[in-house]
Amino acid sequence: MEQLSRLLTAAEEAAPSEAVDVVAENLRRRFDASQVSFLIVDLTGRAVVRLTTSAVADGGTELERIALFGSVYEQVIRTQQRYQETIQRGQRVIAPVTNRGDAIGLLELLLPAEPDEDVLEEIKEAAHALAYIVIADQRFTDLYTWGKRSRPLTLPAEIQHRLLPASLSCEAAQFALSGNLEPSEEISGDSFDFALDRDTLHLSITDPMGHDLTAALSATLLVGALRGARRVGAGLAAQAQRAGDVLADNGGGHATGQLLRVELSTGRALLVNAGHPWPLRMRGGSVAEVPCAVDAPIGLSEFTGRPYQEQELDLRPGDRLIMLTDGMLERDAEHVELPALVASTRDLHPREAALALTSTVLEAAGGSLRDDATVLCLDWHGPQETLRRVGSGADIGQASPGRPGDSRA
Repeated sequence: MEQLSRLLTAAEEAAPSEAVDVVAENLRRRFDASQVSFLIVDLTGRAVVRLTTSAVADGGTELERIALFGSVYEQVIRTQQRYQETIQRGQRVIAPVTNRGDAIGLLELLLPAEPDEDVLEEIKEAAHALAYIVIADQRFTDLYTWGKRSRPLTLPAEIQHRLLPASLSCEAAQFALSGNLEPSEEISGDSFDFALDRDTLHLSITDPMGHDLTAALSATLLVGALRGARRVGAGLAAQAQRAGDVLADNGGGHATGQLLRVELSTGRALLVNAGHPWPLRMRGGSVAEVPCAVDAPIGLSEFTGRPYQEQELDLRPGDRLIMLTDGMLERDAEHVELPALVASTRDLHPREAALALTSTVLEAAGGSLRDDATVLCLDWHGPQETLRRVGSGADIGQASPGRPGDSRA
């Protein structure tokens, strides 16, 4: 604990843009490592970037981008288990830098000899602390945002990314969830959101009309209105109505969307479907659409004269629920059998499942989407779960055997 306290103090004393460098140097000296690196997961989720390195006689390093597919880095992120191997220069150790299911990156060390269990435990603690350091300091610097980007974003893309939740994943005792957005060539304004209250989980996924800046501005109005209504305690129907009024009053057009609320203590789930594609549910290995009543798109309810209806959604422990936008169904990807694809992700954490789903649709479309493809994946463990168990990785939400979302090495 003393070493961890010193590490956190050193990070706190450093400038926000230098905190990770200070941590890396602290670990290099403490473990006599020839190199310590922090690698951050980029925006695509398909690569990591060696954002900082502390090394003996280091003359400076250039930004290194490493494809995840098939690499040991992918293995560590997917399993959330430490990786260790003997190399010519000593021992290579890679630990996940993760907080509540949000895989931020990796901590990599090159050690002179095989570490004992005490050293490995200190590395695990340092990686876990590093996740909190990055989360805290990214509020004050663009360093981490810059590291995640392989190229500059257009203005619509910049707006769209800022509308997403600060973390794309979250784990609690009763659930694990993650979302992923694959933007089209002309940004279409897709977004998703979630928030966790003391006794309630809130989820939403939205798709405004239009493309590029028009869609991004409509999405700004839409997401802002939904968040504002949610934060004052409005029900789902009232949230949808409020967002529709804001769009109508400000020339924001209309949008499709789904709003979901789950009571953590009972598992009771309520849904509003505003002109949006039905969600998919995996239960016991079988995947099917969840039929639900479809109300008018947000911003068009005044033309139907009908209020939004909050309907019960059957959610049971062990279910995986997939909320998606119509970009996942675009004609260039029509031959992708989504139910079968969802079923194939059963053993993946929602983080990897969401990425796999959007990546497959992108590949089927030849790498260029006509519409944003967005997925929000929820694994419901059940109200009987009261503690989120942390395993041997830096921050691992362990699930019961056979439960969707298990991470297996």
